[in-house]
Amino acid sequence: MNYQVGTKQLHAYREEIAGIRKKMREAQASTEPQEVEDYVFTTLNGPVRLSELFGKHDDLIVVHNMGSGCPACTMWADGYNGVHNHVTARTAFVVSTPDAPDVQKKFADGRGWKFQMVSHQGTTFAGDMGYRSPEGKWWPGLSVFKRDGGRILRVSDTQLGPYDDFCSVFHLFDMLPGGAAGWSPKFSYT
Repeated sequence: MNYQVGTKQLHAYREEIAGIRKKMREAQASTEPQEVEDYVFTTLNGPVRLSELFGKHDDLIVVHNMGSGCPACTMWADGYNGVHNHVTARTAFVVSTPDAPDVQKKFADGRGWKFQMVSHQGTTFAGDMGYRSPEGKWWPGLSVFKRDGGRILRVSDTQLGPYDDFCSVFHLFDMLPGGAAGWSPKFSYT
């Protein structure tokens, strides 16, 4: 197919995706929230409750990150760093991992991350949210919470993985001949 025909077809697919996204926003708006407990996390400054992570905002995005041993979760977190100021102008944002706070700090400092991190180590948080397998394996994802008076409501969540909506790297590679061509994330490329 020639370039003009191919570009027109790709534009039509992108329009379809935009329509599906609109339907997803409508479905999200009509979904009943799930009340959750006020979990306690660990930080270098001591324990912090889920309710405290909202700060001045009524909404909170929590990233379920698999921790410092996962190069893919690291790449996603590197991407959050670039949009952090934009996101936190609208909502609270925190990354939760099973790593101890000192491990988190060392790893985050080495990558220049500026977002808040909490450890869910020793809690049921990740499992209760659906981001831990019955065998104990961590899964990556996002949960979004809303503060409603004294209650905390989970209003949405999604798993993370290659070609999801939250990592632009794969979408950029989609534009290349051959796509990602077997590429996978690494901690360093030097």
